Amino acid sequence: MKKVKSFFTKLLLVTAIISVCLNGVGMFTKVHADPLAFQMDARAAYAIDAESGQVLYQKNATKRYPIASVIKILTLGVILQDIRNHHLKWDQKIKITPAVAKMADDWHFSNVPLMNGEKYTVRQLVDSMMLVSADGSTEALALADAGSTAAFNKKMMAFAKKAGVTDIKIYNMIGLPNGDLGKHKLKGVDKDAENLLSAKDVALISKYLVDEYPETLDITKQKFANFDVTKDQQYLMTNVNALLPQNGFAPKDGEIDGLKTGNTDRAGKCIVSTGTFAGRRIILVALHTKGDWNNQSKMQQDFYNKLSAEYQPVEIKKISDLSTKLTSVKVKDGKNKNKTNIKLTKEPTVWLPKNMKLQATQPTLKMYNSDQKQLTAPVKKGQKVGSIELHISGLPDFSIPVSASQSVAKKSMF
Repeated sequence: MKKVKSFFTKLLLVTAIISVCLNGVGMFTKVHADPLAFQMDARAAYAIDAESGQVLYQKNATKRYPIASVIKILTLGVILQDIRNHHLKWDQKIKITPAVAKMADDWHFSNVPLMNGEKYTVRQLVDSMMLVSADGSTEALALADAGSTAAFNKKMMAFAKKAGVTDIKIYNMIGLPNGDLGKHKLKGVDKDAENLLSAKDVALISKYLVDEYPETLDITKQKFANFDVTKDQQYLMTNVNALLPQNGFAPKDGEIDGLKTGNTDRAGKCIVSTGTFAGRRIILVALHTKGDWNNQSKMQQDFYNKLSAEYQPVEIKKISDLSTKLTSVKVKDGKNKNKTNIKLTKEPTVWLPKNMKLQATQPTLKMYNSDQKQLTAPVKKGQKVGSIELHISGLPDFSIPVSASQSVAKKSMF
């Protein structure tokens, strides 16, 4: 009988252990982030709300890859900057050299016809560069602006730096392998070298370009434009962006108005698109997408449709909108005060699932330069002290900076 009791006792103990383990597994699963709302069949991808900087999706987003003709957004940035600085003019005519005419006549590349010795305006060349990714036009613009590929590369690097991008490799303005530029290739550089940027880099440059040079979108939203090859010959350009309004892959809600595609053997099919959804500008980058151009466009369309259908932007006016427990923070060594109120440094708008309340984002306060949830006096009014982290179902966490709304002097030692 004792043996039977002992057997049942052991059985109950094992059952209890298994139960605890299974429960533990369940709790462990809940701690992990929810499945991502979006999945993109690409080597790398990055999507942001351009105003708030909220990341909506990321995949290998900081690793550098070839980006093909997507680099022309950076080329455009330099050209627009130099037009604004009166170094170039929209109606300025650029004469086509034999080397540029050869590039424009090569069937391997994207182009409009450019005739040797013919002159074309900066506006014509810019339109053809952005609508049909004309490589000869891009080369003509860069050489007229800076005189050489190397000199224009320096301008591109400087523009990228203004956008907050520094760790990139730039070899030319077109996005082709270095050797494909023939006479205008970089000397002493491998013929297969291509520009290397990350998906995040492309998004930051795109954001800066659209913010600082909004005329960009007047160019990239054109569906058609005529290109006068000669006085007697005209070429109708059709924008290659299949997501533009009324095109086959236009999203249901919202409107795409840019930006650029690209393709080389190493880079694969790349795209950066942008448009407004629920009044918010979204930028979406995908590098080396799988399948054909239709697959790429459908993937981007699906992203925008799902964002519009399942998510909405919600404005946050004050910290108490998130939690009343996070409106103040303790202060160590304060004179006459042991805490200070905090406030949002900015009033951000955040994308949330349509059935999710702000309070359900599990907001947590993280202090700068401290593992503790407190400050050390002195604290100045307006001083940035930390951030509130939001955990949003299906999306990456979002960080909102907070500042002290009161000053706290340091306690005297005497």
